Amino acid sequence: MSTNKDSDRYFTELTDALRTAGVPDGQITATVEDLRGHLAETGALPEEEFGPAAGFAAQLGGVVPLPAEPDERAENWTWTADIFNDRRMLAVHGDQGWEVETLDSLGRFVCRRSARATLRWEYRREVIAGRRRTKVLAELEPEGWELCGEWLVYGYFKRPRAATAGPAGALETPPATPLGQLFLSRRGKVALAVWLVLVGGAMAACFIGTLGMGGLAITIALASMFSALFTSQLETAKGRVETAKGRAEQSPPSP
Repeated sequence: MSTNKDSDRYFTELTDALRTAGVPDGQITATVEDLRGHLAETGALPEEEFGPAAGFAAQLGGVVPLPAEPDERAENWTWTADIFNDRRMLAVHGDQGWEVETLDSLGRFVCRRSARATLRWEYRREVIAGRRRTKVLAELEPEGWELCGEWLVYGYFKRPRAATAGPAGALETPPATPLGQLFLSRRGKVALAVWLVLVGGAMAACFIGTLGMGGLAITIALASMFSALFTSQLETAKGRVETAKGRAEQSPPSP
């Protein structure tokens, strides 16, 4: 049976999480009254019925502006990183309040940061190729993770930090929008340097007359194709390794 003390403690935490997420007080009051009425009918404990208060607040949709009240002052920023640097940069930018809305056709993270209620975000990357997709979604969605973009064999998931940290997941003074848009690891920088050397050599040969415009175009296309294939191969191979590790961890030890 639910007790008043249990309910009061739970709804105090829920109210704080919703207020931190920028939900209007009137909406919070109405929501809490509805939930209290539901518990009065069922007699269940609030945490058993709804789950942890912070996570339930995120599920209620209070972490984004209401549809009828768009945040016109929200900042927008698009950036990208290679596969060896993406998780680190997502952690950095998520801690600065940047929410990934999607990945565009070039694999860039399209982000938004609200000016009214800035939250810290946490991210994770999972292999979701083939039959693994359904399993991963079934495991992560109940914990408040939302799929926000896909690239090759990977799926990127986001969750407001308030889902686990409560009011501490809010960001009081967001830093300025980063000036950069490309964040490469050492491997990424090496691949880019090789591409620049090949293209630079082709342009120099074209300039002195030993390579025509057609040859220059072919060289640039081949260099770009090689770079893309090499990067994709590295990303796919890394994804397969992560998948194999996951299966090994889930498999019971042999007798």
